[in-house]
Parts: sequence; C-alpha cells; structure tokens
Amino acid sequence: MGDRYASFANSGPGRGLVKRLGLPDPPRLRRHRPGDALTEGPVLIGAAPGGRLGDQVRKVLAGAGVETLDEAVTDGTHGALIFDASGITDVPALGELYEFFHPYARSVRPSGRVIVLGTPPEAAGHPHEATAQRALEGLTRSIGKEFGRGITSQLVYVEPGGEGALESTLRFLLSGRSAYVSGQVIRIGAGTPPAPADWQQPLAGKSALVTGAARGIGAAIARVLARDGADVIALDVPAAGEALAGVANDVRGRAIQLDLTAEGAGQRLASHLSRPLDIVVHNAGITRDRTIAKMDAAGWDSVLAVNLVAPTRINDALLDAGLIAAGGRIVGVASIAGIAGNRGQTNYATSKAGVIGLVQSSAPGLRERDITINAVAPGFIETAMTARMPVTLREAGRRMNSLAQGGLPVDVAETIAWLASPGSGTITGNVVRVCGQSLLGA
Repeated sequence: MGDRYASFANSGPGRGLVKRLGLPDPPRLRRHRPGDALTEGPVLIGAAPGGRLGDQVRKVLAGAGVETLDEAVTDGTHGALIFDASGITDVPALGELYEFFHPYARSVRPSGRVIVLGTPPEAAGHPHEATAQRALEGLTRSIGKEFGRGITSQLVYVEPGGEGALESTLRFLLSGRSAYVSGQVIRIGAGTPPAPADWQQPLAGKSALVTGAARGIGAAIARVLARDGADVIALDVPAAGEALAGVANDVRGRAIQLDLTAEGAGQRLASHLSRPLDIVVHNAGITRDRTIAKMDAAGWDSVLAVNLVAPTRINDALLDAGLIAAGGRIVGVASIAGIAGNRGQTNYATSKAGVIGLVQSSAPGLRERDITINAVAPGFIETAMTARMPVTLREAGRRMNSLAQGGLPVDVAETIAWLASPGSGTITGNVVRVCGQSLLGA
C-alpha cells in the first residue's frame, strides 16, 4: 500500500491545502539512482579556526567531482553545508556555529544535506573541549527538525588519526543513499581503510550473507549489496523457499533454506560455505505482539530466539570456524523499538535492544580481528507488515518524524551497504537509525 496522503500533499491541489491548514508536509526525497552526482549543487564548507578536517573534505569532494565553495553563492542553491567544528575547544567558540549557519540556513536546496564534523568528546584533550564537542549533537538534531524540505542533518565525530577514513561516510551522507537518515551521530575511528577500486561498485569481489532475505527489507538488502558488486547468499526459512529462490535468482546469487533457531544451525550454515564471508547481515526477525500481561511464554521465546539468540550463535559459529574474513563486516538490524520501547512489544523491543548490546559489546574484540560490527535501527518502513497495521497507527508512524513520511526498504539497505563498504573499515560499534529522525527515541 502506498502513502496516499504523501501523494496528495505533493499534488497541485494538495500543496495549497497542506500549507493553508498547517498539515504534515512530506517532501519528495532524493534517493540514489546509478550515475547520480553526490549533490545537486555546490557544497559550502566552513570551519572553526584550527579545524583539522576541512582540507580532507575538500580533497574527497574534489575527487568525487563535487564543486566546493568557501563563500556562499548568491542564488541560494547549495547542495550541502559542511562545517568542520573540530577546532572548537571551548564553549565560547560554539559561536562559530551560529556565525556559519545563521546566514545560510535558507540557502540549501530541497533534499540537501547538512554535515557537522567534530572530535569525539571522549578523545578531547580537555573537559572544556569535550563539553563543546558534545554540544554539537543538539545543534545537528535541531537543524534536522528545522530546515525541512527533505534536508537531512548529521554529526560525524572523527577520532584523531581518522582523517583519512572520511570518504565512505561523506559519499553516503551527501548522496541520495541517505535519504531517510537524519539526526544521527556517527563515529569514525582512527586509521585509513582501503578505498574501493570503484565507488560505484564498492563491494565487487565481496561475499555477503543476508538472513531473512525472502521478502521486504531482507530482499532489498540482497538486491542493493548485489548492485554494489557483492556475491550474495540469501538465507531464509524453508517455508519461504519459493520467494527466497526468486530473490536469489534476481541477484544471481545462491539460496540457503535454513531455520536459524534449530539446534546446530550455525554448524549447518558453516557447512554450506566454501570460503570465508566478507559481509554478514542479520536481518531475519519476527514479531509476536502482545502486552507482557497477555503474552504467553512461547510468544516471548520465539521472538528472542529469532531476533537475538540466532544472530549471537551464528556469529559465534562463523567466527570460531574462521568463516568471517579479516576486513569483514557484521551488520545487525535493530529497531527504534529497541531504543524507545513500544507498547505491546516487550519481547520485540527486548530482542532489538539486545542486538544493539551485541554490537556494542562485540565491537572491541572484533576490532582486534579487523572485523567491524554495527547496527541499523529502522523506524517506520513501508512493508507488507506495516501495510496491515490499523490505519490510525499506520498514519501516526508515517508522520511522527522530521520527514513526515515512512521510509522504504531500500533506505535500510543503502545504510547497510555503506557500513559494509571497504571504506567504512574504522566505523564500528555504531547504531544508525534509519527513521527520518523519528520523534520517538533519542
């Protein structure tokens, strides 16, 4: 089911009515199409004195064929605003943010981008610097709610020594791939990961496993990873075999029918693999919604088994067998419910918060093995499942975010593809919400 309200709001009669009545105004989002430029206009770059990231930003954008400016253009058609705040070392210097954003707040094109770069507070050299750097989060989240017109806003913390790791993240955040990602805080660690030979096919030669791949978000993940060059293994339960085969055929990949909650599933999966995987995406998930007072034990156990126990066991089995390669990527699919909770979903929210815990607890040890682990946390995504929701709840889910609309499965897939890229090798332990900056949760 499509979003009929959004279609109406973007029609000729609808635009006038929406404006006159002050109704939610879902903009048309710029999504990625192969061959698209990163931005639809020049990028205005600003910096606080002493910033260490501006030169690297200019280098990356020049290599990507993006025009950069140090002074605003007169016609107000900036494709993005990027501000290097890494030079802000005390609270008074936060005024540099106002000086940059105040005159240019209305100069960004629809579906443009705002990116602020800083230093992780925990890496700051003085408490005053840490205080000022933490303040950047309030700025970027607020801009995401103020600018409207499909403009997104992100904060990227870059550890000292991570300046050479910016390109993958800048390419993602500036492009249409990040259409439904806004208000996020991304941490880039120290180091310089290898750049893909071809940024249009960054996953060429990589092998990827996607669980729950027969339909919806999982099918979109398989297709986007394949589009970006990966050899995809699509996995789902035997009952979904026909749909799974269709997805595998679409991506010219391989299908594995396996119940990941079965005894010994990890070992059986390992037996299907002829070489170590480069990418593992834990997408398989179920819901069994009831309030905890009405939920039976089977409803609790089944959701935890699929959504959390299985990814944990599969990781252990693959790692113990040496079947995740050095330089590998593990990505879990969490949920806004795991951050904010949700009435009637104590089991689901527990499992998805557990996915976040799995990422955060595993990241330090996996870093030593040159493997990253991250999670995406979708909000309201237009799928067959959300189409079956009662209309009132469905409309509330669509509108309760800064972009006033639901996301698409491809939005989740694009975010996972960025985290899976070779160029994202110093990004680990992150949880990135794909929710249009939901008004629920942090």
